[in-house]
Amino acid sequence: MKFCRSLAVAVAVAASTHVVLFAATPALAAGTSAAQTQSRPTYAELVKAATDAQKAYEEAVIAKEEGQKKVKAALDSLDSDTHPLKAATIATDKAAKEAAGAKEAAEKAVADAEAKLEAALSETEKAEAQQALEAAKGDLAKAVEAKQEADAAAKEAHTALDDARVAAVREYSLVQDAPKKALEVKKAAEEALATAKECVREDGLTSLAVGLPSKVVAGTSVDFTLRVTNGTERTLTVDPLVFFHVAGEPRGEKSHVEVEWSNGAGWQALNGDDPEYIAHIDTMKPGEQSDVKLRMKVDSAAQAADAFALLAGDASDAYNPCVLGPMKRYDFELLPAGSKTGPADEAEPGRPGEDDDKRPDAAKPGTDAGPSAQGGASQQAVRVTATDTDADGSLAATGTSSAMAPLALASAVTVALGAGAVFAVRRRKAADNV
Repeated sequence: MKFCRSLAVAVAVAASTHVVLFAATPALAAGTSAAQTQSRPTYAELVKAATDAQKAYEEAVIAKEEGQKKVKAALDSLDSDTHPLKAATIATDKAAKEAAGAKEAAEKAVADAEAKLEAALSETEKAEAQQALEAAKGDLAKAVEAKQEADAAAKEAHTALDDARVAAVREYSLVQDAPKKALEVKKAAEEALATAKECVREDGLTSLAVGLPSKVVAGTSVDFTLRVTNGTERTLTVDPLVFFHVAGEPRGEKSHVEVEWSNGAGWQALNGDDPEYIAHIDTMKPGEQSDVKLRMKVDSAAQAADAFALLAGDASDAYNPCVLGPMKRYDFELLPAGSKTGPADEAEPGRPGEDDDKRPDAAKPGTDAGPSAQGGASQQAVRVTATDTDADGSLAATGTSSAMAPLALASAVTVALGAGAVFAVRRRKAADNV
């Protein structure tokens, strides 16, 4: 029966409470070793647990509603005179009442016979009265036995009816508390999933510029490399984040600096206005590094100005969909066309300012995997794919598994050294590896 199936689901979900509660542990902290994560539920398992708990809760609610209807129908049916059990109580009650009346009549007959015996004067009258008394006593014994049998039959009929009522209520009691228990499991699963979604810092995921000069002359171009290294102890899916800005240039206007990156088949320009994810790396094992070729062209009309680049690696793994590597800031100078710089030193990486590296600890679900890059010579067996997707969704709305339950990464940066205005970039990326 459908009710029984719903009942089974609703009751069984409570058994999974210990699994979900085990999953509701703090987010994977930066630096956690691979060995320490082996006993942890993966993000995919947490998504599935949350999805299953939601479904189980909904089924428990339905089971309770069906149970309420069923128990009411059962009790109403049992209270109907046409129900066999109720009809049996009516019949046996009637029989017991009739037996009680017969017993009372027999008792009166005995009393009358005894009175006649006492009133008898002759031996003949006494003998007849004694005979009548003996017959009355025999009838009373039979009436008492008949009443006992009728009472037992009535009691048995009432017991059967009561047992049927209890059985109906007991069946409902099995699902009565199921929604409450399932809701507890659901909340625990959702809390575990929310905890896993919290962004964690991973200092071992580094992004460095190699070959970016500290001085660049207008009308020239320079080639350099973005080197991403997975210095952690676990495999990551990585999205390098880059941003270049010239002091004093307003947002929305064409910059004197154009930065491109290579996908192995050509060059793609950065949008210039906001931080941008490039060179999506599906799988980056511990110790691996990937080089992304970059090229910066400076317009010949550019005047002397300060400029900077922000580089970071944002990632996900099987346990956390939001892993943030440290951001590095590279300050360099733009010089007017014709300036003589001589051999320019490379720009030195520095810590970003407070407004350069503001990334929310929590972000919204979504998908967005940027174009992949062709790694340089230093790339070690890194599998890179070329994808470009953009879809919105959430676990509650889609009910999808972990592979389709991505989490956004975000970054906020300063776009003007003097003005201090902050642009926020929000990006949605797929956590296909979880």
